[in-house]
Amino acid sequence: MIQFTSFMPVPEPARTKVKFNIRAGLGGASAWDLLMADDSEDWLDMSRHRERHQNNNLDRAEYLLAFAQYYPYGPQYFIFGGFFRVRTLVPEIIGGPGYELELLDQYTEYIKRLIVKLERPVGRDLYLRWYETLQNSKLNPEIYELAPDTKLGTFPGYQNVRLRHHELQRIIANDEPSWKDALSSVKGVYVITDLSDGRLYVGSAAGEANGLWQRWAGYAHLQNLTGGNKELEQMRSALGDSHIIGNFQYSILEIFDPKTKAETILQRESFWKLALDSRGHGMNRN
Repeated sequence: MIQFTSFMPVPEPARTKVKFNIRAGLGGASAWDLLMADDSEDWLDMSRHRERHQNNNLDRAEYLLAFAQYYPYGPQYFIFGGFFRVRTLVPEIIGGPGYELELLDQYTEYIKRLIVKLERPVGRDLYLRWYETLQNSKLNPEIYELAPDTKLGTFPGYQNVRLRHHELQRIIANDEPSWKDALSSVKGVYVITDLSDGRLYVGSAAGEANGLWQRWAGYAHLQNLTGGNKELEQMRSALGDSHIIGNFQYSILEIFDPKTKAETILQRESFWKLALDSRGHGMNRN
């Protein structure tokens, strides 16, 4: 067993806190989903500790190691989300976060890759601990895994798919089992968002034998990137591959049983083009 504190020494152990984030309040988003999101402010906001009716200054800590529960493995597994300097706000704030978190360079290569395993699940009295006493506490964390690349997690459900292009590439290239099973099992209507300007492209997987998986595999291929779409090919010619790779995001609008007739799916594709006005203000041309 590799002890957590042996693997991740910090400059000031006595002034460093470790936070094991689970969920943003009752019924809120999971910590892992917020860490995975591109908007780092949501993750930072979760990593800030809150206590009511007192001055919230993180017990005057200088540093914070933040983790998110990695639910694909189980409740006792947490993935690393960053090493932060704690900067106290002046004047101090009562009843809210009294400090800011500044991400430090140390251990950034481990973010979304390093997973620790705790000896027991985190309870209300255990999720925020001092680094100095953590190793000999009830949690007794150990280094469980250092993944070669950023973790993506298991398939989150059709209604929760929101993939950047580099994530789609990895899923397709690695034949991620849960993603491949889910996307191969349905046909569907999807939307591609250009995050640089908000324009949308609505498409469908209506006749592919392997459904959405087969259709999206075309987009993931670095020698293609457009899936053969003329509209996207024009953008590629004008702006280059880097624009697609850096700005495109993929989500699912509607799914269908594989036996659904192609005509039915194409009718729904037309509906979504009208509903989202992707012809007038997006990237669709038909």
